[in-house]
Amino acid sequence: MKVGIILGSIREERAGEQIGKWVYDEAVKHGGAEFELVDLREFNVPLLTSSTHPAMANGKYDSAEVQAWGDKINEFDAYIFVTAEYNHGVPGAFKNAFDSIANEWMNKRVAFVGYGAANGVRSIEQWRTIVANMNMWDIRSTVELSLFLDFGDNGFEPLDRRPGELGVLIDQLVA
Repeated sequence: MKVGIILGSIREERAGEQIGKWVYDEAVKHGGAEFELVDLREFNVPLLTSSTHPAMANGKYDSAEVQAWGDKINEFDAYIFVTAEYNHGVPGAFKNAFDSIANEWMNKRVAFVGYGAANGVRSIEQWRTIVANMNMWDIRSTVELSLFLDFGDNGFEPLDRRPGELGVLIDQLVA
């Protein structure tokens, strides 16, 4: 099984970069699957403007950036979304990238690692309804990181219980 850990924030100086690397490192140590960290920012996905509905594109997209994104996403059997919570919701760039492709997501498993002032829980809950449209199976266990409790003077410093929470999430995702 190949799991894509999708870093969904494209902001400068984003907290998600440290979190995504931590999720990747912990997942590799945990084992049970092959893991790859995929940084959305590296794909420069444009706003969805194509007149062809992504589900009707059959994996052939108008934009080279969207095509590269779709090809990468299609490599995986399951995903861990590392998602910020922006204004009580999902990051706009991540939602746009999700919407820009379709068949690549279909019928696959997904788990969520959220972060924000309210631990990313509202973003996670919105993602659950979004991924349902692609018939994705979401894992109930989540990792919810606080910008106040899981960050210190040296940046991301996860609470002691976080690796265990991530281990449960990975076990459920690859089961």
